Amino acid sequence: MKVIIVGGVAAGASAAARLRRLDERAEITIFEKGKHVSFANCGLPYYVGNVIRAEGSLLLVTPELFKERFNIEVKTEHEVVSIDRARKETEVKDLKSGQVFRASYDVLVLATGSTPLKPKMEGIDLPGVMTLRSVEDARAIKEKALGGKKVAVVGGGFIGLEAAENLVHLRKEVHLYQLLPQVLPAYDPEVVAYVHHELRGNGVRLHLGAEVQGFAEESGRLTVKTKEGDDRGYDFVLFAIGVRPDSGLAAAAGLELTPRGSIVVDEHLRTSDPYIYAAGDAVAILNHVTGDRQMIALAGPANKEGRIVADNIAGRDSVYRGALGTSILKVFSLAVGMVGIGEKDALRRGIKARSVLLAPADHATYYPGASTMILKLVYEEGSQRILGAQALGPSGVDKRIDVIATAMKAGMNASELKELDLAYAPPFGSAKDPINMLGFVAENLEDGLLKTFHYDEVDALPRDGSITLLDVRTEEEYRAGHIKGFKNIPIDELRERLKEIPNGKKVYLHCLSGLRSYLAARLLMNEGYDASSLDGGYLVYMAYQDDVAARRR
Repeated sequence: MKVIIVGGVAAGASAAARLRRLDERAEITIFEKGKHVSFANCGLPYYVGNVIRAEGSLLLVTPELFKERFNIEVKTEHEVVSIDRARKETEVKDLKSGQVFRASYDVLVLATGSTPLKPKMEGIDLPGVMTLRSVEDARAIKEKALGGKKVAVVGGGFIGLEAAENLVHLRKEVHLYQLLPQVLPAYDPEVVAYVHHELRGNGVRLHLGAEVQGFAEESGRLTVKTKEGDDRGYDFVLFAIGVRPDSGLAAAAGLELTPRGSIVVDEHLRTSDPYIYAAGDAVAILNHVTGDRQMIALAGPANKEGRIVADNIAGRDSVYRGALGTSILKVFSLAVGMVGIGEKDALRRGIKARSVLLAPADHATYYPGASTMILKLVYEEGSQRILGAQALGPSGVDKRIDVIATAMKAGMNASELKELDLAYAPPFGSAKDPINMLGFVAENLEDGLLKTFHYDEVDALPRDGSITLLDVRTEEEYRAGHIKGFKNIPIDELRERLKEIPNGKKVYLHCLSGLRSYLAARLLMNEGYDASSLDGGYLVYMAYQDDVAARRR
């Protein structure tokens, strides 16, 4: 059996190695148009910032190792330029010599990946407007950064944020341009507010809601042209607004594509041609939460898909059931993670979503080094189907996101999170882990034991006396800063001061993080009051307000 794999890196390299483990006699050839067949593209921003110092550390498997260990033929700098499906042949160009030859196959695997989005605009092809997708790109950016001082990053996704951080490490003045009013568009605004604060606090100049329309060069310096005006004096621009599936080869061969250009595959990752499989960024896969088939450009799914393709080529009945889009990134001192979809996305899709927002410690507070994280759970009202979660903080984020991703895959509902038996010792967690707390709160919401309101509803609450607004923090906390219109009655004085709270009026309460206001709300509800607690508390409300104020300045 002759198997040709177009493209290496995650999906292609995984498919090749797995297939050899299953079939010693298959003739396997990888054609990779780049210079490296398997490299850590997720590590590229950290190589730019000298966190990863040796370029060789990014090279995972060499062509020589593929040959020696797996007897797999790897041809780098060889581009497959066309596919003749009737003859089951590919046309291949040796990019070093220019020679073109044909190679036949019994089974073809397309692992062509994705390419950076570069819309048509003035100056997009200037030498100083760069993208980050390969080791060569990273090397060129490092060289460009040696003499530069001021850099523009266009795009607030993973690559844009990681690149911005690493350029700051190189002591560059970094300006980040984002078309939307927030970075990380999939996240909810109150969570992203903390990311904005972290970026600003580390010197990144944020240009949010800025429509970049083009670039110009003058005397070796670049100008970023936006709808709002021009910003001059950049040594180079890193353009990172996203990626698109590299599916031109598949399209030219007549394979079925989605409207967005991803290759259509079945559950076995077979394309519309039974002798051609596809895996990685170029394919549309099932999103477990939404039911959509979409491009999910992440290394985890790509590696799994490559393995499943190999299984099916070798005669095993292996099915890919889709992904949740679980992801995490580092933004200076913060880990920022997500699984599934956010609340705003759920509501946009017409899903009746509810959320739980906590600000717990990552481990027992009496053990040194505890830090606060922000943890948000989104679920469907009634069914309690978990739709997603978001978290950020200095530590403990990866654990919580991974646990929720596992719970989602297992089909657990929101309240059932309270039942999880999670590892606990004071340096690592709490006896009631933040994951368990999400379950407790979700259960209370669904059982009517708790009512909440949210950060974006606070300012619209009437201050005319028709409702009661209470801040149940201590007097010292209240004096240090409080929300306008909220009266201070510390929770420990609440029972003795119930006469100050008119019954018959709705009561809206808050504390620092939501715990004390929940206790206060239960006290009042037991006394016949209609009471609601601010989800996430003063911490989340003020983080969002500070972010809004910073954007206006």
